[in-house]
Amino acid sequence: MKAVFTRRISVILVVAIALVLGISTISLAQSRPQRPQQKSGNDKKNRRPTPKTPEELAAEEEHRKLKELEKNAVVDDEVLEIDTNLINVDAVVYNKKSGQIVTGLTKENFAVFENGVKQEITNFAVPESPITVTLVVEYSKWSEVFGRASGGRFDDAHLEVIRPVASFVTRFIKAPDDYASVVAFDLRPTPITDFTNDPGRLQRTISLLLRNRPAFRENNLYDAIKFALVGGRADSVVLERSKERKAEYGGMVDVKSKRRAIILVASGIDTFSKINYGEARKVIQKSGIPIYIVSTGNLFFKRYEHRLPATDSISGFPGRLTFLQAKNAMNTFAKESGGQHFPMTFSTELPTILNSINNLLRNQYSIAYDAGIEKRKPGKKYKLVVKVDVNGDGVYDNKSFKVQHRPYFSTEKEKKKKKKKSRK
Repeated sequence: MKAVFTRRISVILVVAIALVLGISTISLAQSRPQRPQQKSGNDKKNRRPTPKTPEELAAEEEHRKLKELEKNAVVDDEVLEIDTNLINVDAVVYNKKSGQIVTGLTKENFAVFENGVKQEITNFAVPESPITVTLVVEYSKWSEVFGRASGGRFDDAHLEVIRPVASFVTRFIKAPDDYASVVAFDLRPTPITDFTNDPGRLQRTISLLLRNRPAFRENNLYDAIKFALVGGRADSVVLERSKERKAEYGGMVDVKSKRRAIILVASGIDTFSKINYGEARKVIQKSGIPIYIVSTGNLFFKRYEHRLPATDSISGFPGRLTFLQAKNAMNTFAKESGGQHFPMTFSTELPTILNSINNLLRNQYSIAYDAGIEKRKPGKKYKLVVKVDVNGDGVYDNKSFKVQHRPYFSTEKEKKKKKKKSRK
């Protein structure tokens, strides 16, 4: 009995020792860091270096040469300044008798004279270049009055102004190369859309002008022309729906395009612009951008001239002299910019006028010469004459052909330094 009890105790001890050893073995196995499983694949353990491609060898050689040149380079602290003074002249050539525009001319067919001195043409662009235009539209109560005189009481009066804009942007602005912007003005110029080649955006511009009505009677024409040419601070672009009420707007002179133009649709009557007629002329002369004008004042003037007084009435309604002055101003703006004026007497003339403007723009040669470092007197005019040799025989053909271009350019006046007041 004692032997049996002793055997049981020994068996229990053996089992206990086995359990203790098993638990310690498991804990040791869990405390050891596990080996990462090797990724399955066909890659060799030690890959042999692959030879470099000819392109990689050439790139390394080029990099080595550049490093060697940088190492041996000599630093020159002297800055070379090159003064340039490019004078741009846009020209259209057409036959004096037939009025047919001459195409296919080259740089050698033209000669430019400044104050009688022939200049060397440095830049020349053919008419195939894309067009960038700004349409400046009079959108006031006067435009409604003039439109109603032509269209009758059953026609929306402001359509006479919107039709030229709608026709031009839908028929003649060709995406994606041509760009157009639209500026409407009454008391102040307001950009409707900035330069775009999106047909949908141009269509929204037309719809916006058609849905709304002019709010004011005043026409600040000279301010609008200056704004379209040189830009300035104005109302934010309408279609951009900016949270800011005012924004800086870049004019046409800032546009880097080989062919630029302003298309002005207005009566020519100015109410009280901040700049006067003479200042507006100087801005036009300096910019060198042709202005093509569709004047709407004749829609009313030709029909009611016999009823109008010579001067403006007490109510402010324009008289005959105001209409004649407006027409002369439009002629001057077109001539001095190198553009053309189209007085619209009947609305049925509009398709022909727009076709003429499009043909002139599409056949406009861009000519430029470098005036160099020659100092010109500030605030002076310099006469420009462009001569053409159509058949290339060495004889200028200006008796038979007319070159439409701006007649002169003006330099800026020196800004007077303000004298500081001495404090006593």
